[in-house]
Amino acid sequence: MASGQAGARDSATRPTGTRRIRICGIPVDILTMEESIAAACELIATGQPHQHVAINAAKVVAARRDPELRHIIESCAIANADGQSVVWASRLLGPQLPERVTGIDFMLRMWEVAAAKGYRVFLLGSKRQTVLKAAEVARSQGVDIVGARDGYWTEEEEPAVVEEVARARPDLLFVGLPTPRKERFLHRHLYELNVPLAVGVGGSFDVVAGEVTRAPLWMQKAGLEWLHRMRQEPRRLLRRYVLGNITFVALVMREALAQRRRSSSS
Repeated sequence: MASGQAGARDSATRPTGTRRIRICGIPVDILTMEESIAAACELIATGQPHQHVAINAAKVVAARRDPELRHIIESCAIANADGQSVVWASRLLGPQLPERVTGIDFMLRMWEVAAAKGYRVFLLGSKRQTVLKAAEVARSQGVDIVGARDGYWTEEEEPAVVEEVARARPDLLFVGLPTPRKERFLHRHLYELNVPLAVGVGGSFDVVAGEVTRAPLWMQKAGLEWLHRMRQEPRRLLRRYVLGNITFVALVMREALAQRRRSSSS
């Protein structure tokens, strides 16, 4: 990729009027769901490539340890607070985030908008049967799905995957890959994909396809959706959630103490 393109990517256009704060050094935008939808539509209207990222406790911890991931997050046009723990941290550290904007809820709302506005949508990631089922569900809601492909490819096959997406000319690309693979893939190929808005949605296709259930609404509101997910996939998620959340709490408390010391010395 040409250095000029890389430089343009690293100074991505930000939606009008959005404010960005930092939680333990990681950027998060002060946006409600509806403000996020409006910001996304504004970016799509430009026709230029942009990347969206969802921030939760695990991603904050990972980005603190991984300079490349942190750089990618910095370059994203929208950084939503996906985890309730991030919202709680903002209440302690300030300024406060208005609400949680989860990746799956953002995707489903953007499907509604896509159906209304005629946006072309591509789904990339997860298992073949899962992404095809998710595409079927989206089409049943009036979404113009112009492509769907699983998330299993080799390094040698990656250019063909990028070409397949670019050839479909979607306005919206949803990528169901794990962190940090999806963030790195999108950052590496954003201008080749040439999608106005590329959104990482993790395991959202699995939920839409009915292979994984979401937590009851009371658990979502209480910020315990992670516990429900861990009960479904304990072997895969135990380390991520338990150790990750403990590390995140420690980071937040350390930042809060540092703020207090700075305040008392000023």
